[in-house]
Amino acid sequence: MTDPLSHLLETRGVLLADGATGTNLFNMGLQAGDAPELWNVEEPAKITALYSGAVEAGSDLFLTNTFGGTVARLKLHDAQRRVRELNRVGAELGREVADRAERKIVVAGSVGPTGEIMEPIGTLSHALAVEMFHEQAEGLKEGGVDLFWLETISAPEEFRAAAEAFALAGLPWAGTMSFDTAGRTMMGVTSADLAQLVEELDNPPLAFGANCGTGASDILRTVLGFVAQGTERPIVSKGNAGIPKYVDGHIHYDGTPELMAEYAVMARDAGARIIGGCCGTMPEHLRAMRAALDERPRGERPTLEQITARIGPFSSASDGTGEDGAAPRRWRGSRRRR
Repeated sequence: MTDPLSHLLETRGVLLADGATGTNLFNMGLQAGDAPELWNVEEPAKITALYSGAVEAGSDLFLTNTFGGTVARLKLHDAQRRVRELNRVGAELGREVADRAERKIVVAGSVGPTGEIMEPIGTLSHALAVEMFHEQAEGLKEGGVDLFWLETISAPEEFRAAAEAFALAGLPWAGTMSFDTAGRTMMGVTSADLAQLVEELDNPPLAFGANCGTGASDILRTVLGFVAQGTERPIVSKGNAGIPKYVDGHIHYDGTPELMAEYAVMARDAGARIIGGCCGTMPEHLRAMRAALDERPRGERPTLEQITARIGPFSSASDGTGEDGAAPRRWRGSRRRR
């Protein structure tokens, strides 16, 4: 039986994902330093509104409010014993919203990084990382998600640990890394590296790609990097709504709905099949992206020059994959490290 995400991709071709979780919740009153996951039980109406906002704006899938749902992250809020509960309830609220919709909506269980550095650089072992991710995944599965959605990952070791945990939980998954350091992740992974990594996994993702980062132009360049590897897996692009700026005591993203609509079309033409927004992306951005994807015909794959002309400049001269890429590829050959 085809999983819901693959079925939607087969029938619709290109899917619109959701936008920001944190930005939307801050606008609803979440305070800096608070755990968004606690709102799953303390403010369920607001979490339902978060999910509904994406659906009403035209999204085909949305992520649950469980990004920091591992024991390592929840321990910072003295909620380490509530992993199963907070993930389950976050998923249940999403399932209810999706099931009320008049069209098929995919509920993706958001799984973010543990916040710890894995061996051999740090102290988090592979086995413990798998245990953390597995515990979270079981809560999400119990709540009714259609698949797991790993996001904002920097280290290949953490990507592998999550893949193993998701296999234990028995649901498919998608995974994205954040390329925010001159075309590389914080741990030095390039777009070419990730395209290779997903093919090496015993439990590969249904789709892979990039999220967050440093703006729409950069993530489009990363998408082109994935495509250049000849991958046949659906590519995900969830870029920020412009660049963050500090205005009147608040972080404001300068990307307009019009810019995000242009980004969505260029992401599709570049080769992405699951397109959404990350930080700063609100329902009004999603509505513009939905309209653009529906109404504007598919074009040629954009060049780097066309991206900068229509979206804005890149944050760095290099995409990290050429000879001028500064960071070493430290992780090659360590696939089976424990």
